[in-house]
Amino acid sequence: MSLLKECISGVKHEGTAEGTTVKFGNWDVYVTLPKGDYPKDKAILLFTDVFGIQLINNKLMADDFARNGFQVYMPDLFNGDPYPEDYLINPDCKFDRDGWKKKHSVGSAWPVVRDMIENLKERGVTAYGAVGFCFGAPFVMTLVQENAIRAGVFTHPSAMKIPEEFENLIAKSNVPVLFNTCEDDRAFPIETQAIADEMLGGGKYKPGYQRTYWKGCKHGFAVRGDMSNPDVKAGKEGAFKATAEFFMANV
Repeated sequence: MSLLKECISGVKHEGTAEGTTVKFGNWDVYVTLPKGDYPKDKAILLFTDVFGIQLINNKLMADDFARNGFQVYMPDLFNGDPYPEDYLINPDCKFDRDGWKKKHSVGSAWPVVRDMIENLKERGVTAYGAVGFCFGAPFVMTLVQENAIRAGVFTHPSAMKIPEEFENLIAKSNVPVLFNTCEDDRAFPIETQAIADEMLGGGKYKPGYQRTYWKGCKHGFAVRGDMSNPDVKAGKEGAFKATAEFFMANV
């Protein structure tokens, strides 16, 4: 796993988390629920960037989805050892980046994801939407290809094998997908966005394909963007709205 500069930079947002971190077996999961009544058989799974469930930005994002009527579950993909949030403001801070990358990969995080989903099934949850930001996107891709969820969203994704992932989608999946993309993104650049449109758009991907594009935004905008920048603010809010509406229509 290669981490680009944009994957580990950005702005820490202000706010107070409304959910709680609970144990699902041996794993920590951030859980946030709607205030009123909500469908107990439906849930949104949120897979974070490398800053994990500990970063307030990710908690606030999960809380925002809960306000739209869904119970939300956000697993700790790094078992209490996320990228330090100090990196957001000081990329020169003392931190063993290579050592961290050796310990943490998509593969090493799958046990918490699988156990969480099995736990939710035992609680009566039968329908899922999933959204992955940066590092979290490959989890969504696998679940989409397994037809384990009803809707999959990829927001400035990273670690995607293209065009193989798109070929697998077409061959295996009946799950609609949404990609939230932007102008400046080395992890999912304009060229890759064009490949997605070519392979999946125009009705070629039968379950349904949508893509948003946010000019003036760069990788990480939907989680760690500078909200004082009007383009970034529009992109963050627009990508969230598109995702929430996608879930409402498909989950």
